[in-house]
Amino acid sequence: MSSDQSKYAIHAAAREGRVIAVESLLNADQKLSHLKDDDGRLPLHWAASANQHAIVLMLAQQKDFDPDVEDDSGWTPLMIAASVKDGDAIVELLLSRGADINQKNNNGQTALHFVASKNNIEIARKLLEHKPPASTRIRDKRGQYPLHRAAAVGSAPMVNLLLKNRSPLNATDSAGYTALHHAVAEGHGRCSSTRSDRPPRLTCHLGDTAVALLKAGAEVDKRDSDGYLALDLAPDKEIRKYIEREAENEGIDL
Repeated sequence: MSSDQSKYAIHAAAREGRVIAVESLLNADQKLSHLKDDDGRLPLHWAASANQHAIVLMLAQQKDFDPDVEDDSGWTPLMIAASVKDGDAIVELLLSRGADINQKNNNGQTALHFVASKNNIEIARKLLEHKPPASTRIRDKRGQYPLHRAAAVGSAPMVNLLLKNRSPLNATDSAGYTALHHAVAEGHGRCSSTRSDRPPRLTCHLGDTAVALLKAGAEVDKRDSDGYLALDLAPDKEIRKYIEREAENEGIDL
């Protein structure tokens, strides 16, 4: 084992879920729970990233436990856990230990930004139902709210959940993009022809995100920093047609 591997043995054990190894190392030296690796990460950060609940619980019981400790990028254990699929239990544990639900990293992003990006809908509900709740109204350094992130990954359920929790709908980011711009520009309306049909029928998926935003009252006449409307950013004509048709079906005038 190299000197670095030996020095950060507890980080590796935490990441790999080796509970007995972590326990033995802490029994030998409790200060190891506060040891930062070359990325400024504690064993806690690694345990959260690997969804190792038993180890996070063990570390949370150590003296001077800080649920909001940041790595060199400003990521807290809560942000990391919220980004992990099925990280609900660790999120709940950290919140029960007083984690700051709206803390920002170096890029101004909160746990809710990452949840929106990863489409972790169940964790989003937990964060929004917590007391105090996660705020949908925090911009990151690119001027983006969690709603921009949800729109960019094409999640209509996440978009609707954020809007129900007071997210601004028509705010623009640093590029002048609204959530609608993101939903259209990222190609979330992928279309394909179904050859077995007579005549061929066009099927589209994920364009529902743009339609959900339109149903909520998204402004179609807002232009980005380059002067483009959201619909101008459709990757192809079929996607634009799909969005226009669905909007018409909903009685939305484009």
